[in-house]
Amino acid sequence: MKVFHLNNPASGNGNGRRLFSHIKRELDANRIEHETVQTEYAGHGTEIVRNLKFENYDALTVSGGDGTLFETINGYFANPSVKRIPIGIIPIGRGNAFARDLEFHPKMWGDAIDTISFNKTKHVDVALCSTKEGQFYFINILGLGFVTDVAKTAFKLRAFGHLSYILGVLHRTISLKPFNLKLEIDGNKIERENVFVEISNSRYTGKDFLMAPSASIDDGLLDITLLNKLSRARLLQCLPKIFTGDHIKMKEVECFNARKIKIETEPEKLLTPDGQLTGSTPIEIECLTRSLKVITR
Repeated sequence: MKVFHLNNPASGNGNGRRLFSHIKRELDANRIEHETVQTEYAGHGTEIVRNLKFENYDALTVSGGDGTLFETINGYFANPSVKRIPIGIIPIGRGNAFARDLEFHPKMWGDAIDTISFNKTKHVDVALCSTKEGQFYFINILGLGFVTDVAKTAFKLRAFGHLSYILGVLHRTISLKPFNLKLEIDGNKIERENVFVEISNSRYTGKDFLMAPSASIDDGLLDITLLNKLSRARLLQCLPKIFTGDHIKMKEVECFNARKIKIETEPEKLLTPDGQLTGSTPIEIECLTRSLKVITR
């Protein structure tokens, strides 16, 4: 078996750099022939995968987190190769949300490598998002509103480590302001005063947030979670519930699923697909049913 292995040295606060040699040894120990390349800058993973000749490999393996996987699938779907190869995920990032739905835990990344040689695969859904700036694919989750505002603030405060997210939540809670949302779900239109929207393919977002407890990565549907207008105190009550999925029981939360989604907001809102900050509303999203083959247990 020959694989092309893409490693992100910056993933997981440097896990990719620290574990790189260990991952290569594990691939050798499993007798997996591999050609390895490391990313050097943001977007590099997309460039590498887009220009890869799939015909030369049996699989594409990726060591990194959800952001690395985001770059990978965008390169994958832009690749002109006739042959399609499966993707093997070695989770060493901070969140690894999609890998969790494949039952790969980041502390057991060696197990993910062990499964590659068996090449057991399944087809999973991928989402295509169209914006006025262009198109991109995402495989885990897309957020807008409060969740994106927090991520944007946390990125600016990343020098504080894990505390950056808490500081982002507090800052954005103080300045909380609902926005007008127009949502079309498989042709059905609704309007809300909204705080955040999450479009989920997998159940988790980030490291531990169980955003969409009922989501499935291969059901041909995307799960939609709306948090509608509420007080600041009520918002702070909501946030801890996302760790367990109990937020969906709140009266301010609505859940839907759909194959095609259209979103308009006033004002425009920045997007967070798979933890990245890119694009803005209005958007159209389509679930591409079982369009990607991944290696699983």
